Amino acid sequence: MPAWRTISLWMDQLDEPLLARPALERDLDVDVAIIGAGYTGLWTAYYLKQHKPDLNIAIVEAQTAGFGASGRNGGWLMGNLLGEDRLLANLSAEERRASYDLLHSIPDEVEIVLEREGIDCDYRKGGVLYCAARYPEQEASLRHYLDDLHRQGLNDSHYRWLSPEQLAQQIRVAKPYGGIYAPHVATIHPARLVRGLARAVERLGVRIYENSPVTHWQSGSLRTAKASVHSRWVVPAVEGYSVTLPPLGRYQMPVQSLIVATEPLPAATWDEIGLSRGQAFSEASRQVTYGQRTADNRLIFGARGGYQFAGKLRHDFDLTADEIQLRRYLFGELFPQLKNVQITHSWGGNLGMSRHFQPHMLCDRANGIALSGGYGGEGVGASNLGGRTLADLILGRDTELVRQPWVIPQRGLDALRAWEPEPIRWLGYNAIIRSFVHEDQTLANPATAPWRRKLASGVAGFMEGFMH
Repeated sequence: MPAWRTISLWMDQLDEPLLARPALERDLDVDVAIIGAGYTGLWTAYYLKQHKPDLNIAIVEAQTAGFGASGRNGGWLMGNLLGEDRLLANLSAEERRASYDLLHSIPDEVEIVLEREGIDCDYRKGGVLYCAARYPEQEASLRHYLDDLHRQGLNDSHYRWLSPEQLAQQIRVAKPYGGIYAPHVATIHPARLVRGLARAVERLGVRIYENSPVTHWQSGSLRTAKASVHSRWVVPAVEGYSVTLPPLGRYQMPVQSLIVATEPLPAATWDEIGLSRGQAFSEASRQVTYGQRTADNRLIFGARGGYQFAGKLRHDFDLTADEIQLRRYLFGELFPQLKNVQITHSWGGNLGMSRHFQPHMLCDRANGIALSGGYGGEGVGASNLGGRTLADLILGRDTELVRQPWVIPQRGLDALRAWEPEPIRWLGYNAIIRSFVHEDQTLANPATAPWRRKLASGVAGFMEGFMH
């Protein structure tokens, strides 16, 4: 049996035996064949069965439910999409507000399903705190971000500024400059969610086959080492693992994010830090940090990982000493009392990044292919939206979900923008990341001359804009 418990803290904490479901060993004919028993595949199956219970659905999984990003992420259930500002820019004010309302309701929709299906995954909707907390430039960037949101028609009920004193009522960081609070984010235990969803869809009649890597897929069918599945619809729900299913790897590139977890911290320490309501938090640098306080009082903290040449998957997530130390340094800057705390778990995962740097939900009715992906590290919530949307697209339901700007109806994979060939991707990624690291090191040093600070931020901002 693979060492699935070592994947992450989350998988290690499961109070169930990690026994594989039966592998696919005989040919099947089904209505819908889904590749991947992660969030996207399971949510798609769940909503298909809600709308049409007699559908014959099979999910084929290379490992076990939760092996991929669904069992490894940082536990943020966001009512957002990556790049939503660009996606909604051309809508009318009324349409844009309706789309934002749809996005912001994602955590509430998930909570409804959790209650209906009896899934306990430590759901806490405490919102999110985006903190200006390491150098003063973070305050300016966050205020600019907030101004942009308000120009798009949102208001303080969606995103509001917190003074240093107001921020301290929720989280106490070493160098507070203020922050933004948004209510439409929950924190969860990711592995309990994905494993609970798997059991829920099985109760609805969906068959899940594990330890069954797909070796080939096309319109109408897929193959594993031992059997084939013929279907009206194929849903490749593999996100960061798209490179294993050509030609999907041209459109979704795997990048990695890396996470650490501390030992459970005493109540007195949390009294100093805060986060008493399950809030998620981040600090406003281009290191892409994210954290939460778990139900058992650990600090979870993650930051940007890396990209491997030619889009290769990373399989070894035994983090190096340097990878762990960077994350310790970042959370230690926020919470100096934790600089020497014991880190009990460290891990990472592959996530999918589209060339548009925004998600897509695609339905090719002519060829019977539907997919949702490109979540860019924000897939816990986006996958729920994706599953609902794919279900409506497959069933031909005319709903608000299928009319959103991230939906590509009646088009094939050629509707997606492909990534550039190597070595362009590798060179571009490393140039951009180095500019981000240089900016962070420059701004984190209070002795840096003002002109150097401005130059470092200008270069990093240009490189970030160049990505899009």
